[in-house]
Amino acid sequence: MKIAVFRKAHFNAAHRLHQPAWSDTRNKEVFGLCNNPHFHGHNYELEVKVVGEIDPETGMLIDLGWLRDLIKTEIEDRFDHKNLNVETEEFANLNPTAENICVVIWNILRSKLESKFDLQVRLYETPRNYVEYPAYI
Repeated sequence: MKIAVFRKAHFNAAHRLHQPAWSDTRNKEVFGLCNNPHFHGHNYELEVKVVGEIDPETGMLIDLGWLRDLIKTEIEDRFDHKNLNVETEEFANLNPTAENICVVIWNILRSKLESKFDLQVRLYETPRNYVEYPAYI
């Protein structure tokens, strides 16, 4: 029987959406206010979903304390109060859109999680705008 557990987290970060190969005009047309050369910030809300089988010995899917610590160490400590474009290697050459941030977070967590678990990440950039990766599990 498969079950899902969720862990919420939060981080604040600044970014600028910008495609260096484009003109300033095209960047402004596509990214609007998010192309501000002085950057802008978001209060990101993160939901991590882990799916798998309940361990018959522990009665748990996963130790939520371990998951909490993983998210804190690998995501919050890495991205909180950072300028994603300038201060993180993950976005040195990758446009830090909500979509790309979500996939980067998924890749980081996936590399630390046992393969027996399925993983889904939901990232809220605003209370009304969020992305999810993978889209279906």
